[in-house]
Formats: sequence, structure tokens, C-alpha cells
Amino acid sequence: MKLASKLTVALVLGIFIVMAGYAYVQIRQEVVLDQDDFDRVKHLGGLMRITFEEIWQREGEARLRELVAQAEPEVGVRVVSLRAPAGDALRPALSDQEFSTLSAGDTIHVVRSADDDWHWSYVPISVAGVRSAALEVRESSEPQRRYIQMSHLAIASATLGVALTCGLIATGLELWFVGWPIQRLRDKARRAGRGDFSGPLVLPQHDEIGDLAQDLNAMCDNLAAADQRLSAATEARVAALEQLRHTDRLATVGQLAAGVAHELGTPLSVISARAQLLSSAEMPPAAVATNAGIIVEQADRMTEIIQQLLDFSRRRTVKLSRASLQHIVTRTFDLLSAVAERSRVVLRCSAADTPLLAYVDQNQMQQALTNIILNGIQAMPNGGHLTVSLDTRRTRPPGDPGADDGAADSATAGDFLCITVADEGTGIAAAQVSRIFEPFFTTKAVGEGTGLGLAVAHGIVAEHGGWITVDSTPGKGSRFMIYLPPATDTRPPQAQVVS
Repeated sequence: MKLASKLTVALVLGIFIVMAGYAYVQIRQEVVLDQDDFDRVKHLGGLMRITFEEIWQREGEARLRELVAQAEPEVGVRVVSLRAPAGDALRPALSDQEFSTLSAGDTIHVVRSADDDWHWSYVPISVAGVRSAALEVRESSEPQRRYIQMSHLAIASATLGVALTCGLIATGLELWFVGWPIQRLRDKARRAGRGDFSGPLVLPQHDEIGDLAQDLNAMCDNLAAADQRLSAATEARVAALEQLRHTDRLATVGQLAAGVAHELGTPLSVISARAQLLSSAEMPPAAVATNAGIIVEQADRMTEIIQQLLDFSRRRTVKLSRASLQHIVTRTFDLLSAVAERSRVVLRCSAADTPLLAYVDQNQMQQALTNIILNGIQAMPNGGHLTVSLDTRRTRPPGDPGADDGAADSATAGDFLCITVADEGTGIAAAQVSRIFEPFFTTKAVGEGTGLGLAVAHGIVAEHGGWITVDSTPGKGSRFMIYLPPATDTRPPQAQVVS
């Protein structure tokens, strides 16, 4: 029920309560008036009894009855006999108890249910000390009954008229001053809830609702300004994040440059030697074709190496797709093989034959994996083995209640794809593990790292709905576990954010 309807109903109920109180007081007054009429008839009977007793004593019973018979149609009075037998017309129509009371000298007042339009009063008449008759006085109650009926009808009509009139007036005023303004305030609040802060609400009334409309307009203006500031801050943050990731990518390219140069050295030497052989005129045609084929093969190899580096360094639009994690690991190994060889690190991959599929941006995920593997290679200055293993694990996401209690069979646990990067490096001190994903935090010497690699990897994995955990022992190595949700049959959202 709307507010205007509630107020109208409350007003009408109040009117009915007031009118009911008035009707109660009016009925009480009518009861008092009816009692006054009874007392009046009673007093009239007492006065008439004195007169009739005198007439009876002076002129006799016959003369009294004659006078009463002449006046009966006008005044409603007659003389009844207390000695008449039952059934006689002169005997009063009373019960035995009422008749005994009247014979004892008491006045009787009767309202008969079968004839309730008349009030009957019986006053005993004593002549020479003998109660042989009674004065019967009757008065019609029809005027009083009609008055009471008219009074009740007037009260009911007035109640309905006042309730209807006040209800209509209250409904109109409440709709004009409350209902419609509240509806416009509600619509404005709903539009603001949907992010539409345009179109100020203008209410002509100057009361609390008008003040509320002005406050709501001011609030929407403030929210619109805050939304603009938030949008600008978000755009700036996205731009800064993109720049940070691109900077990290270029820093990684710089670290890969020496390995790429070394990788290009061997093909260039082969091309140079074969070209010198081709320049001699004494080579047979079959050897020329062979050497030319070797030159083409080595050129393709150099092109592929350079293309990998270019693909890694350039900016791309984020595009989620159903991809095999084994394929991403293989691409990353191809990119880092030269760096690992120079650092005397052997890269190994341990994965099941069944592809592990996830909805990821392959370039971003390769950047994250490259940063973590490079971190492991740099943690082994004397060489060693770095192993990347892929499997499926049942666990809980971080922050889930009970995520650390080891109860993997909880209802909130799920199956996640896990990429584990394990090295045999120097490890990370326990006090530093909680800070390794902070931007620009690094434990490497000056010039060996920017402190962005792990922070960028952490951000990329988080944007893909996953997380990274670290298990490290100083002097024995570290293990980085990357958890990602597996691909389902549902179509993933196609992000179009520049990264």
C-alpha cells in the first residue's frame, strides 16, 4: 500500500472513531431522555391519582369512570380494577408478580415486547384505605423511536459524508504533495542507482520533500563528479599498469638480448662459410644447391628467433581463448633456451599427455611464466635444473574460509590447473617471501633486476582468476605454483583491454 493510501485510511479511521464516540454520547443522551419521559409519566400518574381519589370520594366510582372514559382517547388514561377476575377487561394486563406489587401499593412501569410503541404505568388508587382500583397511564414511544432512528441515520450519514469528503480531499492533497513527489524521488534514486546522474529533479513545493529533492540533486552531482574522477583514475591506473607491463617486457627483452645474440652467432657463421663456398667458381651444381639450401635453413632459423623476440616485446590486445598450458610452456622454453644455456641451466618439462586447457591470453600468460622462469634461472648462478610441471589439484582459492585447514574435500574446494616452477637456486628468506610480489622489490644486486617481474606475473595471473603461491627454502631452491581455473564448456568473456 502506498504512503498516500495509508494516510487516507488512517484519516478515515480517525473520523469513524470520532463519529463513533459522538454516536455513543448521543445514544446516552437519548437513554437519559427516555428515563426522563418515564419519570414524567410516573409523576403525572401520581398527580392524577390524587385528583381521581378526590373525585371518587366526592362523586363516586361511577362518576370517575365516566369522566375517565370521556378523556381516555386524548390523554391515554383509564381506571382499572384490582378486584376484577382474570380475563376481565378492567383487570390490568400484568403478570402475577407485577399484579401483587401493584396491589401492595407500588407503582408499576411496563414496556411490552409485543407492543413496544407504548409505555404503560400503573398507579394504585386508595379510597377510604382500600386499594380496589389503579390508574393506568399509557404514552406512545413512537415519537422517541422515530427521533432515535432519525438521529442514528443522521449520525451515519454525517459519518459517511465526512469520511468520503475528507478522504477525497486527503487523497488529492497527499497525491499532490506526497505521492507524486515521492514517486519522482524514487525514480531519480533508481536512475542514480543505475549510474545515471543526469537530469536534476525539480519539485515546486517548499517543504521537507522539496529539501530532500535538493539534497538528492546535490548528492547526484557529487556522485557524478566522483564517478568522473574515478573513471579518470581508473584510466590512469590502466595506462600505468600497461606501461609497467610493457616496461617489464622490454626489460626481459634486454635480458634475452645477449642470449639471442649468441643464438644468432652460429647460424651467421654457417651462412658466412657457405656463402664463401658459393663464391668460388669451382663448386659443382649439386654442391651449390646444397649450400644454398643450408643458407636458407639458417636464415629461417634466425628469422624465427628474432620473430619470437619481437612477438614477446610488442603490445597486443588482450584476447582470451581456450589454450593448452603445455603449448605455452613449450613456447616459453623456446624463448628462454639461449639464456638458460648461457647460465648452464637445464630446462625440463613434466606434464601428462592429456592437454590441460584454460581460458587465458596466451601472450600475457607467456610473459608471466617467462618472468618466473627467468627469476629461477637468475637464482642459479652456478647452473642447475629448472623443472616446470603441470597437473590438476583440488584446493581452495586464497581468502576462502578454511583455505588453510587442509580439508580439500570441502564444498568450497575445486579443481584448478597448477603450473609448478621449481629451481635449485639460493632460495628466498622467510621474511622476504611475503614481499616478493611487491613492485620494485628485489633481492638481486643493482643492475640485475628491476623488481617488476614477479609483480607483473602476479597481476596477470590474478586477472585470469588465479593466484600464485611460493614455497622456498634458503640454499635449496624455490617452488612457484601458478593456479588457474580450468576451461569449461561455457564461452569466456572476451576482454579487449590493452596489455
